[in-house]
Amino acid sequence: MMRKLKNEELQRLSVEDFKASEKSNLIIVLDNIRSLNNIGSVFRTADAFRVKHIYLCGITAKPPHKDIQKTALGATDSVSWSYSNDTLEVIKQLKESDVTVLSIEQAENSTMLQDCKFHADTTYAMVFGHEVKGVDQTIVNKSDAVVEIPQFGTKHSVNISVSVGICCWAFYEKVYL
Repeated sequence: MMRKLKNEELQRLSVEDFKASEKSNLIIVLDNIRSLNNIGSVFRTADAFRVKHIYLCGITAKPPHKDIQKTALGATDSVSWSYSNDTLEVIKQLKESDVTVLSIEQAENSTMLQDCKFHADTTYAMVFGHEVKGVDQTIVNKSDAVVEIPQFGTKHSVNISVSVGICCWAFYEKVYL
């Protein structure tokens, strides 16, 4: 029989210890995400995988907001984030800082996530787009590559917060495990 662990047994970091800890080489860019619950969920996932930074862009709401807080469960306090009205400007700055920009999207000549090669000495920014329209084409055009999550059902997309979780796990597994 297995006993479920209690929260105090999980030995989680304090917010201060988290902020001082080494982060992964992963940055998340949210391009015009409309759902506040999705934004909060992304913060929580970013905390779980020690994401370096989240860029909230365009119409993407920013903390503090009760609907973000509801799903973030305090992760807006631990994860580094900033806001920019212009996603393209963020992408330009990231590329100037030698960050490899990956749009998570369905596109011609995309690389399937399972085929992605991530390197521990490279910082990556994964761009996730609007829940209906996806990553804006101008951002896709400026990306170093497009990564696609394989899907096998009848729907043409996966919820943005689920997509972030899948991609963070794939990155973490390939680089850190």
